[in-house]
Amino acid sequence: MKVELISKISSELNSIVWGVPTLILLVGTGIYFTVRLGFLQFTKFGYVMKNTLGRLFEKRSSESGTLTPIQALTTALAGTVGTGNIAGVAGAIAMGGPGAIFWMWVAAIFGMCTKYAEIVLSVHYREKNEAGDYVGGPMYYIKNGLGEKWKWLGILFSAFGAIASLGIGNMTQINTIATSIGSVVKSFDSEISGDNLQRIYMVIGIIGAILTVLVLFGGMKRIGNVTEKLVPIMALVYIIVSVIVVITHIGSLGEVFSKIVTGAFAPAAISGGLLGVTIQQAAKAGFGRGIFSNEAGLGTAAIAHAASDVDHPVHQAIYGIFEVFMDTIVICTLTAVAILISGCADNFYGKSAGTDLTIMAFSTTFGERWASIIIASCITLFAFSTLLSWSLYGSRCLEFLFGTKAIIVYQAIYVIFIVVGSTVQLSLVWEIADTTNGLMAVPNLIAILIMSPKVISLTKEHFK
Repeated sequence: MKVELISKISSELNSIVWGVPTLILLVGTGIYFTVRLGFLQFTKFGYVMKNTLGRLFEKRSSESGTLTPIQALTTALAGTVGTGNIAGVAGAIAMGGPGAIFWMWVAAIFGMCTKYAEIVLSVHYREKNEAGDYVGGPMYYIKNGLGEKWKWLGILFSAFGAIASLGIGNMTQINTIATSIGSVVKSFDSEISGDNLQRIYMVIGIIGAILTVLVLFGGMKRIGNVTEKLVPIMALVYIIVSVIVVITHIGSLGEVFSKIVTGAFAPAAISGGLLGVTIQQAAKAGFGRGIFSNEAGLGTAAIAHAASDVDHPVHQAIYGIFEVFMDTIVICTLTAVAILISGCADNFYGKSAGTDLTIMAFSTTFGERWASIIIASCITLFAFSTLLSWSLYGSRCLEFLFGTKAIIVYQAIYVIFIVVGSTVQLSLVWEIADTTNGLMAVPNLIAILIMSPKVISLTKEHFK
């Protein structure tokens, strides 16, 4: 009974936190910065691509206590490119129809400038901790940019961030890895018992914990080294297999984009399964899943970017624009097009959907077994990289609250939660983590809006 009551309270709180006012605040902040920065993501797009994608494979070293700009980018991308790019997109289509993808694009386009602003402030107001590492993020630009009287806002962000990292950055990720691998095992042995599956999940949790420990012992630098190698490979593999699915159904590509645009403004015109779906529902599904995927407005990625070895905040902030572009405009769009072009979404409208819908779409090209293996492999890479990034985010949040010595305690708890998360039922955990994830956005958005003049002046200073 107590669990049911907690679940009910959590569900109500979650609907408030991720309600229309919060989504308006998130997207509205992006629109505000887009206008104030002179539509930077469009006018400087060539400059951004040249200085991010064009330098992706440059060999570069960094000073002690810092990451190279590319390592900071891949660490942040590791946190954003995760289960949301595969399961989250499928869920958005199921609940909001093809039109949800249009609104996901809108959220991403304006979110580019939100994330840009977060990183500008994070690098500008960062400081060095007792270990000599650069630390930054919303809690630091609140404290150092707004002054001590606003420090309580940074404390709120850090508290929500530390909790969210154990849930949405940890337990939900390892559980997704375990269940995805479990689905592959079941495709080979459909008679496997539930007890044996639980044992497999536990082994996966232990392996995940050991791998995470090996990376964490190397500190921030090793996290950067691992993500620098892992993120490009996992992104490239997923992009290639998604493109293959699209090519095998290329004749329907025009129809897919027509459905996306039409569905954004007339969802019920797409399919009988979408009768009763409103523009508001399509927009909410698209905005919500888009922001969940690229994290623009949450402030988390700014924590990783603060460690970058750069001489001006804007040098690193342009990676934020590239980050949202790659995460949502490229990877999420490929997932969406693969699902819609396969025709599998027609049976899921109005229902709950996740990796099952994505696997079904990929199976139209690769067959069910290979589709399960491909999605399980990609999710394993995506989710493990997210585990690493959020370990850094949570550690930095706890460090802000209790000092550098608290990091080792938090990391020990983080590793234990990996093992626990591999076997538990996660519906309530996911909801609580999702709520704290959303609560992080409020103090962050308040801070960046108040400090918008500093973002504008630093941008003008750089491009002068």
